[in-house]
Amino acid sequence: MTPALPDILIGQAVGLTTPLPPEAGLDYLAGRAGLLAMLATLAAQEAEKGVATRVWENQAIAALLTRTGEEAEATADLSWRALDAANARLRRRLVTLHEAAEARRDKALQTEILQLYVDMAAARRLELMPG
Repeated sequence: MTPALPDILIGQAVGLTTPLPPEAGLDYLAGRAGLLAMLATLAAQEAEKGVATRVWENQAIAALLTRTGEEAEATADLSWRALDAANARLRRRLVTLHEAAEARRDKALQTEILQLYVDMAAARRLELMPG
């Protein structure tokens, strides 16, 4: 799962506001600082490409659905919540289409869907140590 920016930022807020236990030493403090730095790195990447990735993904799924004769929804709301909700609906429909392609033994469509899964995973990838 690739976390969305709001989830990453909530994780940072929790890490920053949770008091250290009384027995925490410098190693614990350094570990927490490292975790917060990692979350900041993920947040920066997600802020850079998160909305564009979701828009692309939703459009790619909708285009595939349309090519196979299904009506595809469009959303003008570019909020994280709206894009993710539309994405969840589109992905469910994509899985249903994939199941139907398997049942029909439509290898070409199955291959196209599998490639879309690969492309979507690559587009959402975040690096813990970008370089």
